[in-house]
Amino acid sequence: MKAWKSLRKGFWLAGFLALTLAAQQEGPLASTQGPEKEAGETVARPKKKQEPPPPVAKPKRAPLPADLPTFQTQTNLVTVDVAVLNNQGNFISGLKKEHFLVLEDNIPQQLINFGPSEAPMTVCLVIEFSNLFQSFWSETWYQTLTAAYGFMETLRPEDWVAVVAYDLRPEILSDFSQDKRAAYEAMQRLRIAGFREANLYDALDDTIDRMKEIEGRKAIVLISSGLDTFSRLTFDKARQAVQAGGIPIYAVGLMQAVREWYDARGAMGPIQRLDFLQADNQMRTFAKESGGMAFFPRFYGEFPSIFRTISVSLRNQYTVTYNPTNQVRDGKFRRIKVTLVDPASNKELRIVDQKGKNVKYSILAKAGYTAPREVE
Repeated sequence: MKAWKSLRKGFWLAGFLALTLAAQQEGPLASTQGPEKEAGETVARPKKKQEPPPPVAKPKRAPLPADLPTFQTQTNLVTVDVAVLNNQGNFISGLKKEHFLVLEDNIPQQLINFGPSEAPMTVCLVIEFSNLFQSFWSETWYQTLTAAYGFMETLRPEDWVAVVAYDLRPEILSDFSQDKRAAYEAMQRLRIAGFREANLYDALDDTIDRMKEIEGRKAIVLISSGLDTFSRLTFDKARQAVQAGGIPIYAVGLMQAVREWYDARGAMGPIQRLDFLQADNQMRTFAKESGGMAFFPRFYGEFPSIFRTISVSLRNQYTVTYNPTNQVRDGKFRRIKVTLVDPASNKELRIVDQKGKNVKYSILAKAGYTAPREVE
């Protein structure tokens, strides 16, 4: 019995040694049999790694001929919006291309495109609002709000409007939008002014710079006394900005009746009188050189006709385009003058009404533009 147990133990040891040697020769069981899985579970086989496709050689581009000519355009088209109004502020229609003579630096230009147009307005309402004159419930404060709200009533649903108020610095009360409620809500803030400064030049320069990239028909409606107290810009610099901007400015001068009342009673000294006269001239200059108009109402009843004139001159215009004879890119200012001529006699065009009487008219167009500068 003991011999049988010893023999069985020897067979067991021999089998164990044989399995151990086989495992060492074939490697670990896990590497040959794969991952273990339970009953009913399937094990996905690893996907065969795909080799990336060989790169495709790009076809070589044939070299350009050495004598191939190159072209570079130097054309600088100039577009001018022209409004022709009679002495009642009504737009004069029916004019043709041959009636317009455009001079650039006194040299006649050949018109390329011409046509009447009516387009929505993009207007920035720039309002002086400082403690210098617009104290709460004062006459000038009331006149300022009357003018601002009166102009808002002339806008159409398709027009765009922004409201900017300035004293020490310009502040955007509402950005350009077709939602007139935003502009009305913005003007609700015109209650208590913050500073006694009225920096007109800085406000105009900032507004023009913001509106440069806006396409289409655009204008600035300026409601101001015309005085400037503390701007960093001088009048000459502001004038240059107005000329280069090419955005028509429609200026409405405040305090006309109040000034006359004080002046008649000797309450205004010579220095104050001179300051206000200079302010009016500045407003006229900004309006004229930008292709706009200046108004100096003395009575509230004048506001409706003023705003109707602004609306007509902005919506109904003739658009002329020409290729300037002077193609030098020197960055200088080129003056533009637009006149109406009779093509038969080459004299000033005579416009008559239905009764054959001469009609006095005015031509609104920008005073010029700044030529592009050659990039080195």
